[in-house]
Amino acid sequence: MDNISVIIRNRNEERYIGYAIQSVLDSFNQPEIIVVDNDSTDESISIVKSFTFSDITIYNMDSYTPGKSLNYGVTKCSNDYVLVLSAHSQIKIVNDNIQKQLENHCVIGGRQIPIYKGKKITPRYVWSNFKESNYQNLFSDGENRYFLHNAFAFYKKQTLIDNPFDENLSSKEDRYWVNDMIREGNTSFYDSTTICHHHYTDNGATWKGIG
Repeated sequence: MDNISVIIRNRNEERYIGYAIQSVLDSFNQPEIIVVDNDSTDESISIVKSFTFSDITIYNMDSYTPGKSLNYGVTKCSNDYVLVLSAHSQIKIVNDNIQKQLENHCVIGGRQIPIYKGKKITPRYVWSNFKESNYQNLFSDGENRYFLHNAFAFYKKQTLIDNPFDENLSSKEDRYWVNDMIREGNTSFYDSTTICHHHYTDNGATWKGIG
């Protein structure tokens, strides 16, 4: 896949951010990587800077919210397509048809496989939404709303410029966004053949109650 910018939000992600970046470099042709950092105090930024021959730019954001960081990252993207990737997600497979799918859908969400301390675990809780079949307008019975997870999601940049995330939300900016978009007549798509490993972190909101 060409012509893609990847936004990675970072807050003390030294354990996995190198894996995330390397998986981007392995999956795409000359990707642009935008790291939006939230005052990290560990070695994560040093790890990012170690990828010296890659197109990586780091920006720091003090007054962080998920939506604000993503909206800011989009303004720094040079390419027409955007992947939002968690700093502790590792890309495994990307469907060659992502760009074509984005002609008909506002977002393509990939399948996330939860990895708990190196082990694949039963996909309970939020992970049960990542099914083994493709879906248009994927619906979460547990949340009683349409589902999207920004740890691994593809967009057209112009879509995000025209429809930014809510900067006042402290979490789940992705769910509110996709539900608003579907209400306005757009469609989302869940591609089960586009896969990442989502690694456990102690502070990850997605992992609350797991372990």
